Amino acid sequence: MTNIVVLIKQVPDTWSERKLTDGDYTLDREAADAVLDEINERAVEEALLIKEAQGGEVKVLSAGPDRATDAIRKALSMGADSAVHLNDPSLHGSDAIQTGYALAAALGNVAFENDEPADLIIAGNEATDGRTGAVPAIIAEYLQIPALTQMRKLIVADGKVTGERETDEGIFGLEATLPAIVSVTEKINEPRFPSFKGIMAAKKKTVQTITLADIGVEDGIVGVDNAGTTVISSTPKPPKTAGERLTDEGDGGDKISAYLVGQKII
Repeated sequence: MTNIVVLIKQVPDTWSERKLTDGDYTLDREAADAVLDEINERAVEEALLIKEAQGGEVKVLSAGPDRATDAIRKALSMGADSAVHLNDPSLHGSDAIQTGYALAAALGNVAFENDEPADLIIAGNEATDGRTGAVPAIIAEYLQIPALTQMRKLIVADGKVTGERETDEGIFGLEATLPAIVSVTEKINEPRFPSFKGIMAAKKKTVQTITLADIGVEDGIVGVDNAGTTVISSTPKPPKTAGERLTDEGDGGDKISAYLVGQKII
């Protein structure tokens, strides 16, 4: 029996227009359609596969505003048992270190039905709206537990988690004793689609909403005003312009070649 927490995040849909807010230049999350990050679907799927193989409980944990409940319900409809939603306006603009600190504090307050802490924490390797790829390792440092990152294969057995990590240098076998945190890549699995039964069941599952005060995090520790990294200016991308039309009068190939050379493409 394994107690698993999956870290999930609601992000702007990659097909939507993304823009920054005026003033603090943080991501304007209300300006785009929001979805459960695809890599988080794979993290949830991996947790469910482990649970189906050896029993246990799967909780999802998400930090975000009110609308993040949509992403949470998606994870619950896939089969997660319950959820914890860290919802506090003071989190706005937090950088990776602040986010990792808040999530680590929240993880310390996550309780399972057997009153035991989490054995395994699963996250995606990076969120599509930030792509720092650092939060799982930051959480591991705060919690003082092993971190296995960029995993493409996982096996949980005998109080250990083992698997394969793929890098530019090759594939490496990693192993750690539980409790541990792992981050997975898109090669880990293919996530299931929520069934109608799962969607209906998700409406009855427990979503516990907590604030920073509930987990002992002071407002001034997190948030845009105390972030270690900030955006101080931005330039909107230029509008699309009409392309250049070339008339082929028998020398089309030469014109195209000259254009490509002029653009330093070749």
